[in-house]
Amino acid sequence: MAHQHSSQARLSPSSDTEDMADMSRLLAPRLAYFAGVARTEHVTRAAQEMRVPQSTLSRAMVRLEQDLGVDLFARHGRTVSLTPAGRTFLTSVERALGEIRRAADEVRADADPATGKVAFGFLHTMGAETVPGLLHAFRADHPRVRFSLVQNYGEAMIERLRAGELDLCLTSPVPDAPDLVARRLDEQKLRLVVPADHRLASRKRIRLAEAADETFVTLEPGYGMRRITDDLCAEAGFKPRIAFEGEEAETLRGLVAAGLGVALLPPPTVPRPGVVELTVTAPRAAREIGVAWLADRPDTPPVAAFKKFLLSRRGSLLPT
Repeated sequence: MAHQHSSQARLSPSSDTEDMADMSRLLAPRLAYFAGVARTEHVTRAAQEMRVPQSTLSRAMVRLEQDLGVDLFARHGRTVSLTPAGRTFLTSVERALGEIRRAADEVRADADPATGKVAFGFLHTMGAETVPGLLHAFRADHPRVRFSLVQNYGEAMIERLRAGELDLCLTSPVPDAPDLVARRLDEQKLRLVVPADHRLASRKRIRLAEAADETFVTLEPGYGMRRITDDLCAEAGFKPRIAFEGEEAETLRGLVAAGLGVALLPPPTVPRPGVVELTVTAPRAAREIGVAWLADRPDTPPVAAFKKFLLSRRGSLLPT
C-alpha cells in the first residue's frame, strides 16, 4: 500500500490560534482511525473492527500523514507498522481519545435522570435553612440526583448562568433580561435591625423615614439587598449614610450588635443577641425571591425535574 505525499500545502506548527484550530479540525476525525490501524497493524482488520470501508480507512491514513507532513506507518504489503514518529503520535492520540471517552461518560452521567447532576446557585441568606430544606424535600423522590451548590450574590450568579456554570439559581431581585427566564416564587419581609440599646429598640414598628439620620451598614454595591436598601430609603425620602459595607447578612447583624449602625435585612435563621428587629410599616419593605435560568438552553432530565419542583413551591418556598 505504497503512497506518495501530496504536493499540497501542509499545516505547520504555529502559535497562531486560527492555525491551531485548523489543525484540530483536520486531525480530529482521523484520530480514532489511526489508533485502530496502529493497534491491529493491519488496515483490512482495522476496517472490519471499526466497520468502515477499507478504502475509507486507507485514504484517511494517507491524508493524516499528508496533513502532519510525516510518515506514521511503514507499509509491508497488507500489514503496516508504526514508524518512530507514529509511536510518538500514538501515545498522545490514545491519551486524547481517553480524555474524550471520559468526558463523554461524565456528561452522560450528569444527564442521567436518576443519578444526574444539577448546578444550583442561591443567595447566602438561603444557605442555612431554605436550601437544605428544599434539597431534603426534592431528594425524597429523587434520592440519587447530585448537586453542585454555589452560594453567591445575585449578579455573580447571573454571570455564572450565562457562562454555563449554573443550571438554575435562586436570587433577588427577580431578574428581567431577554436572555433569561425568571419566575417569582416567594416574598420575604425585611426588617430594620438596630442595636439592643438603640433609641428605637423599644419599638415594634417603624416608618423607615424615622431612620433617616441613622448610620447604615449594608451589603456591597452589586448585591440585590444593597439595591433594595437604596431604593427603599429613596422611597422614604433620604439617602442612607453608609459607614460599613459587607458581603454577608449575618456579618452586618454583628456590626449592628456592636453599635456600628442599623441595617435593612431579611429575618435571621435564629435570633441574634444584641439586636432588635423592627417591622417596617412604610414604605412596604420586602424582597421577591425567584428562580432564574438561561432561555433556550435545553434541560437535562435532573435539571428539568428540579426546576419543576422549585416552581411547585411558589408561595411556600421560604420557611414560615
